[in-house]
Order: sequence, then structure tokens, then C-alpha cells
Amino acid sequence: MTINELQPQEVFSIFHEITQVPRPSKREGKIIEWLKAFAVKHNLEHTVDEAGNIIMRKPATPGYEDKPGVILQAHMDMVCEKNNDTVHDFDNDPIHTYIDGDFIKAEGTTLGADNGIGMALMLAAITSDTLKHPALECLFTVDEETGLTGAFRLKDGCLNGKQLINLDSEDDGQVFIGCAGGIDTLAKMHYSPISNTQLPIANSHLAIHLKVGGLMGGHSGDDINKGRGNANKILVRFLYSLIANRQLPITFQLATINGGNLRNAIAREAEAVIAIRMAYKEDIRVMLNHYIATIESEIGDIEKDFFMTLETTDMPEQFIPEAEAKRLLQALYACPHGMMAMSKTMPGLVETSTNLASVKMKEDDKGAYIEVNTSQRSSIESKKHDLKQMVECALALACDEVTHGDGYPGWAPNPQSPLLEVTKKAYQELFAAEPKVLAIHAGLECGLFLEKYPYLDMVSIGPQMFGVHSPQERLSISSTGKCWQWLQRVLETL
Repeated sequence: MTINELQPQEVFSIFHEITQVPRPSKREGKIIEWLKAFAVKHNLEHTVDEAGNIIMRKPATPGYEDKPGVILQAHMDMVCEKNNDTVHDFDNDPIHTYIDGDFIKAEGTTLGADNGIGMALMLAAITSDTLKHPALECLFTVDEETGLTGAFRLKDGCLNGKQLINLDSEDDGQVFIGCAGGIDTLAKMHYSPISNTQLPIANSHLAIHLKVGGLMGGHSGDDINKGRGNANKILVRFLYSLIANRQLPITFQLATINGGNLRNAIAREAEAVIAIRMAYKEDIRVMLNHYIATIESEIGDIEKDFFMTLETTDMPEQFIPEAEAKRLLQALYACPHGMMAMSKTMPGLVETSTNLASVKMKEDDKGAYIEVNTSQRSSIESKKHDLKQMVECALALACDEVTHGDGYPGWAPNPQSPLLEVTKKAYQELFAAEPKVLAIHAGLECGLFLEKYPYLDMVSIGPQMFGVHSPQERLSISSTGKCWQWLQRVLETL
């Protein structure tokens, strides 16, 4: 069976088309053109703003003309992650999907169901010939994943509806009525590389390649409290343990260090190349075996595919100066990662967290530097900024530049929301069960919409997904069918 044959066909056929259009964050030009062509094909009024956001409109069906308008919203960009052995050009290649039982998956890459399935649900609703609904507006925003740019740049006065259904959630039978705010921290450590000819290591040292992999990764909001390993932290912990070992300190020259990719994804892989004295070769292998056993005892019940390898490699031509390398490892070791606090008002909700997202070697007009990218989240604004400063203090131990993004606000829950009551009742009628009402630790664009449209009544729903922001991303087929029924019932009730 192909995706186009899945039920509900009106949703999955559109989702399949979306997977064939490249749409990396900040490079959404192709999906924008596809959406415009879709609107023209279906005779839908549509506008494109300066940011690239698209709004499609459809009048109310007969009998619903006097009802308040409804906005459906999703973002058009996707997280572009792939396995190291997967060849894929996210700017030009379609996502290669396949069906595995109840799930749609991608071959070695992210699937883009976050938020492609939300787009598909919206487009199926606005093009339906049988669905009864108030006046509909479908808002497709750009660059949600890397900066919430579309939501930030959305103009006042371009939306008419008073109720908004966000379709960017990932849990079956759950209604979200709040989200965390967030802010990013970026640090740079500039340094002057040292040539291997300047170091007396040619005949006494060998180069070692260390690699951490097999980790689950995942969303830095949704998955931050699930005990998953961060490849950057695991690698740095081992490297620092070499020089901190009082019985047998192993000094080394650090040549390269890289790990993680995106600010909102937990690092799955990391690697480093170091030069050590040949006399340490067996000692470091023994230490690594002990270290692997330690990590497995800590997270092995969760990270069943974790691995860490050590192998000799060619001697690098350049190294990071020893003093700077040590300060970098100290800063990365000291930099917090993970869940920091749970909510006191909503049981089970993570209140505050931080993600040590990526460590990359780069160059600019100042020369070589190490770039460290982190992301802080909290449903309490003051704690978000406290954690931002904590991360800044840790990274400033090594980095000469530490900057912060603009950040985005949280979305305060409203348990008395009329839209929430309609959404809950629709689920109960359809499935004879009570949906869970929650806030989410991930960031949603709803907080930014409220700044410009403070009167909006909002909820967020979506079908079941797992492994978002990683190549393990998968979308439940049956849950998507339920979500489509749910959305239709909510619109008909409204």
C-alpha cells in the first residue's frame, strides 16, 4: 500500500505531496510556491506576506455565516536531520517515505510530519466539499523550527478569526492550552590553530578518533525529561575525565570536536580527534571500556543502541592550543543540560530546561573558532532568563563571544476557554474518552500570536508522532485518522 491509498485519503494524499517538496527552515521558497499553486487550483483566496507566511480563506458554509471565524494554523518548514550514512540533499530531494505497520517513516531522514501533517489536515479541511464550518482562515508560517520568524513577523490586522486551532502537537488524545517560552544562547571561542610541526609529537604520539553515536536524540522540549543521552555531554565528560584522572592523568592535544546539529534537537552524535602519547594507547582503551560501562549503567535501559568507539587515524595537520582546549572542555562540562525543574501548577509538565545542542568548528573573518549553540526553555519568564545567564556564565569560561537570541514568550493556559470545552466535548462524543488537557514544554507559535491578537481563544491538537527532529520520526496512521475526525467535529460544532 502507498501513502496515497491510506485512509483518510483526502489527508494522506496531500501529506504525500508535501513530503515531495523540499522545505528546510529559512529556505521555504519551494513549499511557498506549492501552497500558492494549491490555492489557485482550488480557487481559494490567498495572500503571502513579507515574511513568506501564507493565509488561505474560505467563506462559511450555509448556516454558519453568523458564527465566529476559525483560524487553522501550522508551520511549513521542517527539521532536516539525517543519519551520517544517508545521502540526502534537503534543498532538492523529496523525502523517501515508507509504511511500517501503523506508521509512516522516512528512509534515514526526518519525515517532516512535524508539521507537514498539520498542513495536510488544514488543506483537507479547507478544500472539503462536505465539511460544514464557519469562515475558515488557514495560516501557514515560515521558519518555526529555527527562529519562529513567521510568527514574529506576522502583521497585526491580517487575521479575522477569534478562535485558533494550532495543529502542531504530537500526542493522540491530548489538547494543549499552554507552552513554554524560550531563548537561544550562542557562544564562540576563537583561537589560533597550532601546526603539528610546531608540536613535538611526530614520533611520540598517535591520533585517536573518538565517536559517540546510536543515541535517540529527539525534540529538546518534548523529550528533554525522558532520560536520553546527549552526545556532546557524553563525549566531553570522557575527554575531561582523561586529564582529571588523578591516578593516571592522560594529557592530549585536541584537534577537532563536533557534535549535534540543531538548537531544538538533542545531540545524537559527536566526535573528536585527539593526539596522545603512544604509551597511553592501552590505558585509554581500558578507560574507555570502563566509561562505556558507566554510561550504559546510567542510561542503557533507555539508550539501547548507544555506542562509543575509539580508533587510530591520520595525524591532523592542526590542533587547538592546549590551554584553550582545556578551557573549552571545562566550559562544556560545566554547561548545564537537561530538565532543571518541573511545574508546580501542572503535574507532569517540565517547567524549565536547557539543551546543549551543538558544538561545531568553523571559521570567520577573525579566524578559526568553536561555535556552541544552546536553547533554554521555561514556562516562567524569570527562570528562562536566569537559566540563560547560567549558561552564559559557563560558556564564558572559554568563549570570547556569548550572545542571546530575541527569545519568544510562553502561552499561559486558560482552563476556562470556550474553544477548549468544544474540543473536549467533540473528542468525548467521537471516542467515548476524556482527552487530556495539558501544557507543553516545547515552544509553539501561539504565544507570539497572542501578543498581536490578545483576544484569541486557542487550543493545539495533532496526531501521534514519535522521534520528531530525528531520523526515527514516525507518524501514526490510525491516530491521524482520529485527529481528522476530531478536527471535523470541532469545526462543525463551532
